[in-house]
Amino acid sequence: MSQGHALSDDQVAGELRKMTAFIRQEALEKAREIELKADEEFAIEKSKLVRQETAAIDTLYEKKFKQAAMSQQITRSTLSNRTRLRVLSARQELLDNLFQQARDKISGIAAQDAKKYETVLRDLILEGLFALNEENVAVRAREKDYAAVEKVIEQAQQEFKDSVGKDVTVKVDKAEPLPEESAGGVSIIGGNGKIEINNTFEERLRLLEIAALPAVRETLFGKNTNRRFYD
Repeated sequence: MSQGHALSDDQVAGELRKMTAFIRQEALEKAREIELKADEEFAIEKSKLVRQETAAIDTLYEKKFKQAAMSQQITRSTLSNRTRLRVLSARQELLDNLFQQARDKISGIAAQDAKKYETVLRDLILEGLFALNEENVAVRAREKDYAAVEKVIEQAQQEFKDSVGKDVTVKVDKAEPLPEESAGGVSIIGGNGKIEINNTFEERLRLLEIAALPAVRETLFGKNTNRRFYD
Protein backbone atom coordinates (compact mmCIF):
# COMPACT_ATOMS: atom_id res chain seq x y z
CA MET A 1 0.00 0.00 0.00
CA SER A 2 1.12 3.42 -0.76
CA GLN A 3 1.23 5.91 2.08
CA GLY A 4 -0.49 9.28 1.81
CA HIS A 5 1.72 12.26 1.87
CA ALA A 6 1.14 14.77 4.64
CA LEU A 7 -0.07 18.22 3.51
CA SER A 8 2.38 20.95 3.60
CA ASP A 9 1.75 24.11 5.51
CA ASP A 10 0.92 25.97 2.30
CA GLN A 11 -1.56 23.33 1.27
CA VAL A 12 -3.23 23.47 4.68
CA ALA A 13 -3.39 27.23 4.48
CA GLY A 14 -4.91 26.98 0.99
CA GLU A 15 -7.57 24.54 2.16
CA LEU A 16 -8.38 26.79 5.09
CA ARG A 17 -8.75 29.76 2.76
CA LYS A 18 -11.11 27.78 0.54
CA MET A 19 -13.21 26.71 3.52
CA THR A 20 -13.28 30.23 4.90
CA ALA A 21 -14.30 31.64 1.52
CA PHE A 22 -17.04 29.04 1.24
CA ILE A 23 -18.37 29.76 4.74
CA ARG A 24 -18.21 33.49 4.10
CA GLN A 25 -20.14 33.09 0.83
CA GLU A 26 -22.77 30.95 2.57
CA ALA A 27 -23.04 33.54 5.34
CA LEU A 28 -23.40 36.40 2.84
CA GLU A 29 -26.11 34.56 0.91
CA LYS A 30 -27.91 33.71 4.15
CA ALA A 31 -27.66 37.33 5.31
CA ARG A 32 -28.97 38.51 1.94
CA GLU A 33 -31.86 36.04 2.19
CA ILE A 34 -32.69 37.21 5.74
CA GLU A 35 -32.48 40.84 4.64
CA LEU A 36 -34.83 40.26 1.69
CA LYS A 37 -37.29 38.42 3.90
CA ALA A 38 -37.11 41.18 6.51
CA ASP A 39 -37.69 43.84 3.82
CA GLU A 40 -40.66 41.85 2.49
CA GLU A 41 -42.19 41.45 5.97
CA PHE A 42 -41.56 45.13 6.69
CA ALA A 43 -43.28 46.12 3.45
CA ILE A 44 -46.25 43.88 4.28
CA GLU A 45 -46.54 45.22 7.83
CA LYS A 46 -46.12 48.78 6.60
CA SER A 47 -48.86 48.30 3.99
CA LYS A 48 -51.12 46.77 6.67
CA LEU A 49 -50.54 49.68 9.03
CA VAL A 50 -51.13 52.21 6.23
CA ARG A 51 -54.42 50.51 5.32
CA GLN A 52 -55.52 50.46 8.95
CA GLU A 53 -54.65 54.11 9.49
CA THR A 54 -56.29 55.08 6.18
CA ALA A 55 -59.45 53.21 7.16
CA ALA A 56 -59.41 54.87 10.60
CA ILE A 57 -58.97 58.31 9.01
CA ASP A 58 -61.79 57.61 6.52
CA THR A 59 -64.08 56.44 9.34
CA LEU A 60 -63.24 59.52 11.41
CA TYR A 61 -63.77 61.80 8.41
CA GLU A 62 -67.12 60.16 7.60
CA LYS A 63 -68.20 60.56 11.23
CA LYS A 64 -67.10 64.21 11.29
CA PHE A 65 -68.82 64.83 7.95
CA LYS A 66 -72.09 63.31 9.18
CA GLN A 67 -71.88 65.37 12.38
CA ALA A 68 -71.23 68.54 10.39
CA ALA A 69 -74.07 67.75 7.98
CA MET A 70 -76.45 67.04 10.88
CA SER A 71 -75.40 70.22 12.67
CA GLN A 72 -75.90 72.21 9.46
CA GLN A 73 -79.32 70.63 8.95
CA ILE A 74 -80.35 71.42 12.53
CA THR A 75 -79.16 75.01 12.16
CA ARG A 76 -80.96 75.37 8.83
CA SER A 77 -84.14 73.87 10.30
CA THR A 78 -83.93 76.12 13.37
CA LEU A 79 -83.52 79.24 11.25
CA SER A 80 -86.34 78.12 8.95
CA ASN A 81 -88.66 77.54 11.91
CA ARG A 82 -87.77 80.90 13.43
CA THR A 83 -88.46 82.65 10.14
CA ARG A 84 -91.72 80.72 9.70
CA LEU A 85 -92.84 81.62 13.24
CA ARG A 86 -92.03 85.28 12.63
CA VAL A 87 -94.03 85.25 9.41
CA LEU A 88 -96.96 83.50 11.10
CA SER A 89 -96.78 85.93 14.02
CA ALA A 90 -96.78 88.92 11.66
CA ARG A 91 -99.71 87.47 9.71
CA GLN A 92 -101.67 86.79 12.89
CA GLU A 93 -100.97 90.31 14.11
CA LEU A 94 -102.28 91.69 10.82
CA LEU A 95 -105.44 89.54 11.08
CA ASP A 96 -105.96 90.57 14.71
CA ASN A 97 -105.66 94.23 13.77
CA LEU A 98 -108.04 93.74 10.86
CA PHE A 99 -110.72 92.11 13.02
CA GLN A 100 -110.17 94.65 15.78
CA GLN A 101 -110.89 97.42 13.28
CA ALA A 102 -114.12 95.58 12.42
CA ARG A 103 -115.03 95.42 16.13
CA ASP A 104 -114.33 99.11 16.52
CA LYS A 105 -116.56 99.90 13.56
CA ILE A 106 -119.56 97.87 14.74
CA SER A 107 -119.49 99.72 18.05
CA GLY A 108 -120.81 102.81 16.29
CA ILE A 109 -123.40 101.19 14.02
CA ALA A 110 -126.31 101.63 16.45
CA ALA A 111 -125.67 105.35 16.85
CA GLN A 112 -125.03 106.07 13.16
CA ASP A 113 -128.42 105.06 11.74
CA ALA A 114 -131.25 104.44 14.23
CA LYS A 115 -133.72 103.31 11.57
CA LYS A 116 -131.33 100.79 10.09
CA TYR A 117 -130.44 99.57 13.58
CA GLU A 118 -134.12 98.90 14.32
CA THR A 119 -134.33 96.79 11.16
CA VAL A 120 -131.30 94.83 12.25
CA LEU A 121 -132.76 94.25 15.72
CA ARG A 122 -136.00 92.98 14.18
CA ASP A 123 -134.15 90.54 11.94
CA LEU A 124 -132.02 89.29 14.83
CA ILE A 125 -135.09 88.71 17.00
CA LEU A 126 -136.92 87.00 14.14
CA GLU A 127 -133.98 84.70 13.52
CA GLY A 128 -134.09 83.65 17.17
CA LEU A 129 -137.84 83.03 17.00
CA PHE A 130 -137.43 80.72 14.03
CA ALA A 131 -134.58 78.86 15.75
CA LEU A 132 -136.52 78.35 19.03
CA ASN A 133 -140.01 77.95 17.54
CA GLU A 134 -141.64 78.40 20.96
CA GLU A 135 -144.73 80.22 22.19
CA ASN A 136 -143.02 82.34 24.86
CA VAL A 137 -139.65 83.97 24.30
CA ALA A 138 -137.65 86.61 26.15
CA VAL A 139 -135.23 89.12 24.63
CA ARG A 140 -132.25 90.67 26.38
CA ALA A 141 -130.79 93.95 25.13
CA ARG A 142 -128.89 96.98 26.33
CA GLU A 143 -131.01 99.32 28.45
CA LYS A 144 -130.56 102.09 25.90
CA ASP A 145 -131.99 99.75 23.22
CA TYR A 146 -135.18 98.84 25.16
CA ALA A 147 -137.32 101.35 23.26
CA ALA A 148 -136.05 100.21 19.86
CA VAL A 149 -136.46 96.52 20.76
CA GLU A 150 -140.02 96.98 22.05
CA LYS A 151 -140.79 98.88 18.86
CA VAL A 152 -139.76 96.03 16.55
CA ILE A 153 -141.04 93.11 18.65
CA GLU A 154 -144.53 93.39 17.21
CA GLN A 155 -143.15 93.31 13.65
CA ALA A 156 -141.10 90.24 14.44
CA GLN A 157 -144.08 88.47 16.04
CA GLN A 158 -146.25 89.18 13.02
CA GLU A 159 -143.65 87.98 10.52
CA PHE A 160 -143.15 84.81 12.56
CA LYS A 161 -146.91 84.16 12.59
CA ASP A 162 -147.16 84.81 8.84
CA SER A 163 -144.36 82.34 8.17
CA VAL A 164 -145.04 79.61 10.73
CA GLY A 165 -148.75 80.03 11.28
CA LYS A 166 -148.75 80.33 15.05
CA ASP A 167 -148.54 83.10 17.63
CA VAL A 168 -145.50 83.85 19.75
CA THR A 169 -145.22 86.12 22.77
CA VAL A 170 -141.98 88.08 23.03
CA LYS A 171 -141.05 90.10 26.12
CA VAL A 172 -138.00 92.16 27.01
CA ASP A 173 -136.07 90.65 29.91
CA LYS A 174 -135.18 93.80 31.83
CA ALA A 175 -133.90 91.85 34.81
CA GLU A 176 -130.71 90.90 32.94
CA PRO A 177 -129.80 93.59 30.40
CA LEU A 178 -126.83 93.24 28.09
CA PRO A 179 -123.71 95.19 29.14
CA GLU A 180 -123.84 98.84 28.09
CA GLU A 181 -120.37 98.53 26.60
CA SER A 182 -121.74 95.93 24.18
CA ALA A 183 -121.80 96.98 20.53
CA GLY A 184 -125.49 96.09 20.23
CA GLY A 185 -127.78 93.30 19.14
CA VAL A 186 -129.87 90.98 21.31
CA SER A 187 -129.94 87.61 23.03
CA ILE A 188 -133.10 85.52 22.60
CA ILE A 189 -134.00 83.27 25.55
CA GLY A 190 -136.22 80.18 25.32
CA GLY A 191 -136.68 76.76 26.88
CA ASN A 192 -137.80 78.35 30.16
CA GLY A 193 -134.54 80.24 30.39
CA LYS A 194 -132.30 77.26 29.55
CA ILE A 195 -131.67 78.08 25.88
CA GLU A 196 -129.94 81.27 24.76
CA ILE A 197 -129.30 82.35 21.20
CA ASN A 198 -126.57 84.96 21.28
CA ASN A 199 -127.30 87.41 18.48
CA THR A 200 -125.17 90.26 19.77
CA PHE A 201 -122.94 92.08 17.30
CA GLU A 202 -119.82 90.78 19.05
CA GLU A 203 -120.96 87.16 18.74
CA ARG A 204 -122.02 87.56 15.12
CA LEU A 205 -118.66 89.13 14.31
CA ARG A 206 -116.86 86.30 16.14
CA LEU A 207 -118.73 83.71 14.06
CA LEU A 208 -118.00 85.71 10.93
CA GLU A 209 -114.30 85.79 11.80
CA ILE A 210 -114.26 81.98 12.07
CA ALA A 211 -116.19 81.48 8.83
CA ALA A 212 -114.36 84.12 6.81
CA LEU A 213 -110.85 83.52 8.18
CA PRO A 214 -109.74 81.05 5.44
CA ALA A 215 -110.95 83.38 2.67
CA VAL A 216 -109.38 86.42 4.35
CA ARG A 217 -106.05 84.58 4.71
CA GLU A 218 -106.09 83.53 1.07
CA THR A 219 -106.96 87.07 -0.05
CA LEU A 220 -104.16 88.62 2.01
CA PHE A 221 -101.45 85.97 1.76
CA GLY A 222 -102.42 83.75 -1.19
CA LYS A 223 -103.00 80.00 -1.19
CA ASN A 224 -101.13 77.88 1.32
CA THR A 225 -98.74 75.78 -0.79
CA ASN A 226 -98.28 73.30 2.06
CA ARG A 227 -101.98 72.54 2.38
CA ARG A 228 -103.06 69.36 0.60
CA PHE A 229 -106.73 69.12 1.49
CA TYR A 230 -109.53 71.66 1.41
CA ASP A 231 -113.04 71.39 2.82
